[in-house]
Amino acid sequence: MRLNEKERVSRRNRKRVIIMGAAGRDFHNFNVYYRNRPEYEVVAFTASQIPNISDRKYPPELSGPLYPNGIPIYPEEMLPDLIKKYGINEVVLSYSDLLYEEVMYKASIVLSSGADFRLLSVKNTTLKTNKPVISVCAARTGAGKSTVSRRIARILKNHGVKFVIVRHPMPYGDLRKQIVQRFEKIEDLDKYECTIEEREEYEPHLREGNVVYAGVDYERIIAEAEKEAEVILWDGGNNDWSFFETSLYITVVDPLRPGHELNSFPGEVNVHLADVVIINKVNSAKKEDVEKVIKNIKKINKKAIIIRALSEVSVDNPSLIENKRVLVIEDGPSVTHGGLPYGAGYIAALKYGAKEIIDPRPYAIGSIGYAYKKYTHLGPVLPALGYGKKQMEELEKTINSIDCDAIVLGTPSDISRYIHLKAPVVHVFYELKEIDKPDLEDIINDFLKKYGLIKT
Repeated sequence: MRLNEKERVSRRNRKRVIIMGAAGRDFHNFNVYYRNRPEYEVVAFTASQIPNISDRKYPPELSGPLYPNGIPIYPEEMLPDLIKKYGINEVVLSYSDLLYEEVMYKASIVLSSGADFRLLSVKNTTLKTNKPVISVCAARTGAGKSTVSRRIARILKNHGVKFVIVRHPMPYGDLRKQIVQRFEKIEDLDKYECTIEEREEYEPHLREGNVVYAGVDYERIIAEAEKEAEVILWDGGNNDWSFFETSLYITVVDPLRPGHELNSFPGEVNVHLADVVIINKVNSAKKEDVEKVIKNIKKINKKAIIIRALSEVSVDNPSLIENKRVLVIEDGPSVTHGGLPYGAGYIAALKYGAKEIIDPRPYAIGSIGYAYKKYTHLGPVLPALGYGKKQMEELEKTINSIDCDAIVLGTPSDISRYIHLKAPVVHVFYELKEIDKPDLEDIINDFLKKYGLIKT
């Protein structure tokens, strides 16, 4: 097809863009803001945080008619060279769970390489729905969003409200097969070849009979979800903000990391947006840290209802821990880029009297060993990393090379279903318990009354 002069000028004047991401927010920002705008040319995505997601392509099935060959994805380390090679005008940071110092470090690289640095707004990246939305987000990864989402799901279920959960994206496989995913039973995790991180998020909901949607294209996802739900429950990822315009915005903060509610991106955005802020884990935090977090919240959001809550840890077989030598395996994102040294598994091992918590670092191989070098804050726990078949194999070999009496599974995913483990397994459970009024039951009841959805 020959272009006329006007079309040639238009193409020459397109603003050349790179989107920095980690296989989630980056694709969403492209879909809702850039995909159909001819004044922009998205030259590439860069990938960080998650292994095995660079050196692939955002496919034509998702990139649209302006990008008939798809869009390449490069490692973030190549960013300065890409800016210079392709004459990039603008770089858009589109992933989450970064402290402000890290954000400005990345901005400095972009600016010194010759491109503008940009963050897209909430307004420009949220989708409208025709159903009321409850969004559960956080100030940091590992704050305890999943316990809040499950608590809300139970309240909705008790009132007979039809709801589905729409989960923040984690498309680390073949993107063409992950455009829209619907999970109803545990076997669907195998059907979609889910990573451990995906299983950690979906399994608890599926065990309780909740339907979960996820994928890559959230315009298509919400269209499907609306067909079977009266209420959409957004279950956020990391500390990203919701993809949907929200009727009730709930933000979870973590007093074990006081101050992060004011210096994490985009965690602070979620605190500003919140109708309700839940301060989780107050039973594990120092009183002065809880007070500091309350003060910080009130400083930037005077309208939010603040609820303090316990995170109560239990296990299915305490006798396998008491006076035993145990290996603790934790939820991967929480103890890696989430910045926590340990999680619920370590707390359970202490609570139920482990004789020794074995340090797995000397036994870690391949990418598991690399994680300890990258995330030096990690304590004597093993992150449940498994972003692909090879990494799952390395995790399995690492676990089975450790001589222990039992494995304490702090990860919400029952990895013993798909990884062969030699030692007996103890499953850890953690649930939210509010200690302030109004509590979530009161708030959700008011929400349902507002939308005429109270049935009992």
